[in-house]
Amino acid sequence: MVRLDKMNSSEFEQYLSHAIRGYADEHVKAGNWNEQEALSKATKEYERLLPDGEKTANHTLFTIRDEDKEVGMIWLAQRANDKGFIYDINIWEENQGRGYGKQAMIEIEKVARKLGLKSIKLHVFGHNRVARGLYEKLGYLETSIVMEKKI
Repeated sequence: MVRLDKMNSSEFEQYLSHAIRGYADEHVKAGNWNEQEALSKATKEYERLLPDGEKTANHTLFTIRDEDKEVGMIWLAQRANDKGFIYDINIWEENQGRGYGKQAMIEIEKVARKLGLKSIKLHVFGHNRVARGLYEKLGYLETSIVMEKKI
């Protein structure tokens, strides 16, 4: 059974170094940023979103655990009075394909309800078909689609 524990400062530091690199790489893959600027832009974005780290108001970062084993993380923000946004969910590579992502998404909905949220949004890169499939199975609907063709 999966549980969500608020991240402590050492877990946050480990997550941050991994997350910035991953976020930069995803933007390069999507064609949004070039490799030279990606790391700097990703770092600035995380500094803007989490100026007080894991203690930033209206942002809660969780470590996803299966009993005592850390299997990933999920980050929920309260953006408006009754709207939430999942900025990141990441199941560590060696734990992928075991249902942890789905279980974590179900648990984060319980957290959101306790916070009084009425909806949750998230962003997924178009090339991430596995994540898109999971979110669709969980009832998330596409609300905006940006398309691009290389010429």
